[in-house]
Amino acid sequence: MREHRHDVVVVGAGIAGLYAALMTSDYMDTAVVSKVFPTRSHSGAAQGGCAAALGNEEEDSWEWHFYDTVRGSDYLGDQDAQEILVREAIPVMYEMEHLGVPFSRRSDWRLAQRRFGGHLKDFGKAPVMRACCAADRTGHAQLHTLYEQCVKRGVRFYNELFVVDLLVKDRICSGMVAWDIINGGLVVFHARATMFATGGYARAWKVTSNSHSNTGDGLGAVIRAGLPLQDMEFVQFHPTGLFPSGILITEGARGEGGHLKNKDGRRFMEKYAKDKMELAPRDIVSRGIQTEIDEGRGIDGKGYVHLDITHLGADAILERLPQIREMALKFANVECIKEPIPILPTAHYAMGGIPCTVWGLVLSDTKGTPVEGFYVAGECACVSVHGANRLGCNSTLECAVYGRRAGMAMRKWTLENEGCWPDIPGETVERAEEDIQQLLEASGKENVADIRNTLQESMVINCGVFRNETKIKKQLDMVHELQQRFENIGITYRGTKFNTDLTDALELRNLLQFSELIVAGALERKECRGSHYRVDYPFRDDKNWHKHTFAWKKDGTVVFDYKPVVITKYQPEERKY
Repeated sequence: MREHRHDVVVVGAGIAGLYAALMTSDYMDTAVVSKVFPTRSHSGAAQGGCAAALGNEEEDSWEWHFYDTVRGSDYLGDQDAQEILVREAIPVMYEMEHLGVPFSRRSDWRLAQRRFGGHLKDFGKAPVMRACCAADRTGHAQLHTLYEQCVKRGVRFYNELFVVDLLVKDRICSGMVAWDIINGGLVVFHARATMFATGGYARAWKVTSNSHSNTGDGLGAVIRAGLPLQDMEFVQFHPTGLFPSGILITEGARGEGGHLKNKDGRRFMEKYAKDKMELAPRDIVSRGIQTEIDEGRGIDGKGYVHLDITHLGADAILERLPQIREMALKFANVECIKEPIPILPTAHYAMGGIPCTVWGLVLSDTKGTPVEGFYVAGECACVSVHGANRLGCNSTLECAVYGRRAGMAMRKWTLENEGCWPDIPGETVERAEEDIQQLLEASGKENVADIRNTLQESMVINCGVFRNETKIKKQLDMVHELQQRFENIGITYRGTKFNTDLTDALELRNLLQFSELIVAGALERKECRGSHYRVDYPFRDDKNWHKHTFAWKKDGTVVFDYKPVVITKYQPEERKY
């Protein structure tokens, strides 16, 4: 088995991973391990913008951004982490500009900003232009710039390697084990500091905006290492996914003035958020759309409504939303300059993930015990800035701010512990070898694709925008059944080079493992909060459920513990829209 030694190993080459590598690259030997070529990471799919209270278009304040983030999280976000996010957004945005991100500009060459749902001025009174953007390809611009800077600084990239297991023993991390997709074989990465930036995991649903690579590989490794995940029941459904696939149609389309209409041509959001209309937080807009569909007011009685931007005019669409026009043409055969776009809610973003401190250090329990040398940032992390629901434009911002902070923390740790190399737990490496060999020799009758499709389709039906106890229990039984079926899968190709049968099986193993925690958490949390909407418990319950959920898999069952939400300024109040 091959072994590589680096001071710092970052798993994942999205915005969070690359920003972290950038922070350590000038000081120590840094490597980035990626499942795909770095510039194909899912961060490149982020469209609408990156929030920062620069005040370039109109008066703005980080305190207003802070209030919006707290309220948007339905008061489940940790306010110390949220304040860091919005305060550091401003210098980080300028730093990215100076690194070379080609943001859209005003006529005076300052960064242009646009409106986005849930972002308001004067503590919730009116929409504000806060989203910095590069047309509707913001994530693409940020990703490519950070990659170029990492290459410039000599970061070592290992592309097309699949993380299999985390090397951790006695709460000390020494690296990770990965499968070499190109050449075959397992590779051990021995590191003094290891960081997961493995992205989201909405591929557990059939209708999703996520790339096919977003299968929660980092979360699966954490579960198998005996570490907890936090707030897994909270997965956001973006209001506007292209029908029927769920491909993302940016919230920027509504920020620019797009209208949501039902079969009667009515702007139905006046029923659900009269003051904010289409610019209400995502969970509210998603439920409004899904209600219109469920009650038969979808277009032609089908499972979608219309997003109409025709009134914006061709010039504005071509300048501000060129990618949206291109995707509507390619994937729905719709010319959005002349006709409305068919949309439906789509599984989009994970608020939960691997628990960590505001410096990205991973926690092993609700008491705050850290895992030495193990860091996390980006969508796979739960710091928690998004709580129960994420505001648009706070995702690429979180990746930048907290990826940067995790990189600074790893730099400090490795410099203070010069020459300290933790021992590799041999039993974990042996287990990884046995698991891979078992999968390569699998000759059962079950088909990986069939199990995956059943999981994804059932998650949409039973654990989607609206949830109830009957459906959630049915889904939990389904996940357990699929886990049993997975034990009898068959692999048709036995080779090691470019074995997509093997990687499909590894991805499915991860999907089944973390999906159980999502569904079990949804069953446990008996309230409505943010993206988690229980129709059988239709109110937010701050008395019993204003707390974070920690979940482990122990002795074959899911075990829960809880942690208080950090409140520094804003006590929970009723959302009035």
